[in-house]
Amino acid sequence: MSWVDILYNVIRESMWFAIPLLIIALGGMFSEKSGVVNIALEGIMIIGGFCSIYFIKIMQAPGGPNLNPHLLLLIAGVIAVGAGMLFSALLAFSAINLKANQTIGGTALNLMAAPLVIFIARSINEESSSIQFNKGVFFIEKVPLLGDIPIIGDIFFQKVHIMVYVGILILVAATIVINKTRFGMRLSACGEHPQAADSVGVNVYKMRWSGVLISGALAGLGGLVYTIASSVSFNGDVAGYGFLALAVMIFGQWKPTRILLAALFFGLTKAFSIKYTIIPGLASLPLQHFFNMLPYILTMVALVLTSRKSRAPKAEGIPYDAGQR
Repeated sequence: MSWVDILYNVIRESMWFAIPLLIIALGGMFSEKSGVVNIALEGIMIIGGFCSIYFIKIMQAPGGPNLNPHLLLLIAGVIAVGAGMLFSALLAFSAINLKANQTIGGTALNLMAAPLVIFIARSINEESSSIQFNKGVFFIEKVPLLGDIPIIGDIFFQKVHIMVYVGILILVAATIVINKTRFGMRLSACGEHPQAADSVGVNVYKMRWSGVLISGALAGLGGLVYTIASSVSFNGDVAGYGFLALAVMIFGQWKPTRILLAALFFGLTKAFSIKYTIIPGLASLPLQHFFNMLPYILTMVALVLTSRKSRAPKAEGIPYDAGQR
């Protein structure tokens, strides 16, 4: 295998990890822009992934409707979004209406999510808590015409699934919403100076609810995208991607384009940790565990080096009380 082929393999593999991270980190950004710290991204991923993957399993069962696999994946994405929003509403209610500690509330949801889906899975599937599905049908072998473009076509338009393009659309939409729309400006104002926003007629409670629900929608979708890319079954484990997404969000300075770069950085390191065996000279080295740790080590190093420049929204994590203006 040539070095060019090795590079293509690593970059293509990196997209499978970078896209779910990008989607989830953008979700965390919306919540924190509004002033609510969403530690529950991990748990929301689990809930969204479970509901959507179970739906896919039902549709793929013998005798089920013969839907186009790409349409099926899009419908599953809608279900993941809905499930994520419902679960994140628990965080929104506790943090915004009850003014509870946001970190504790998010941690409680994380601790509840995995046991909950395992209990439900075993209740409806006595044989195992793992939900099997056929993921091979979702991959596009080659997009006509676009797949023939040198370099770009080989990376972005061959052996991909449609959620990769959905993730790119979400990035574009998030960039426009945050930077160019009235909603985005008001959302950011609620995370920076909620009293000032309230004084000019912005409903801080409503905006924070919106930020958390958008966050839940994207995290739920991220649970589906992660599972489709990395496994052939769902057992309530998302490998800490919710927490990694928080690191990516901080590394990306709460800005969509920088979050993209941070997600790509982690995706490349993760792909390298898997594909290092095809690199001459590295395959024979007894360093498998080191390479498995490498993405997380590099992420920690990157956070340490950039932490001084990190500036979170000033009012994030602080409950807002309209009576204390």
